Amino acid sequence: MSNVNQLLHHWLIQSVSPEALAWLEQKQTQIANGAPEKIFYTSFSAVPRYLGKKNLQLTSQDLAAADDLVPGWSPGNWTVDQAGRILLVLALPHDRTEDYLRSLDKVFSVADLGELIALYQSLPLLPHPELHRQRAAEGIRSNMTNVFQAIALNNPYPANYLDNIAWNQMVLKALFVGSPLHQIWGLDQRANPELARMLVNYAHERWAAKRPVSPELWRPVGKFADNAIIADLAKVLAEGSIAEKQAAALACSQSPLLEAQALLSLYPDLQSAIAEGELTWSNFSRDRVAVCK
Repeated sequence: MSNVNQLLHHWLIQSVSPEALAWLEQKQTQIANGAPEKIFYTSFSAVPRYLGKKNLQLTSQDLAAADDLVPGWSPGNWTVDQAGRILLVLALPHDRTEDYLRSLDKVFSVADLGELIALYQSLPLLPHPELHRQRAAEGIRSNMTNVFQAIALNNPYPANYLDNIAWNQMVLKALFVGSPLHQIWGLDQRANPELARMLVNYAHERWAAKRPVSPELWRPVGKFADNAIIADLAKVLAEGSIAEKQAAALACSQSPLLEAQALLSLYPDLQSAIAEGELTWSNFSRDRVAVCK
């Protein structure tokens, strides 16, 4: 088995009965040996009936092992049926790429909500990852929030494989549906000027409608702040909540413009907290992030 398979299998040993694991292993073997497609589809659907749906009991060491194996892989909230279904998907023969993609297309097309979540969670673990970009883009366009979050949050696939257009749409949609941006892997590394412009325009729309703006919106903006954006940050620093002020200050600290640094200097307590490492995006607690819908 591959290292990913071994890790998922190890977690399931600790979470399901020997009988359930034996059933899953039998199906894996059949699928890997080229069993008729019907075996895969019926087994994939039946996983919760045999394994259940309880959460995987993962330790910090387990999560570290996952991240070491696939940087950004974060299965902390996965359930046993999701892990089992992904093991079945990983068992599909993939040496004939067209046949493999056809099998994936078919299971995606008939999957229910729970199955789609597992399938999108599996994307960074699958063979031929560069061939799944269109599939990931479809998940981002989904009107089912749980499906969108399966690809957008705690999933390294988008940052590694999506182009800027799809990436930017995903980040904007995350704000729109109230998803936490800090759970988007690679958010800081994939920040770009066009995304900053889109986010600021979205903030203006929210303000015009007298609706709140998530403080996290400013996280990908600071590095690309121009004078107009600095004026927006000044508004937030003057009028915003504590969390909004902290976010605006962090955005200013990331800007290379002297105007941004001059603005930050007007708020010495925040400037000092950032300089001393007491206030960073990493420790910007989710408890202080307003989830805006």
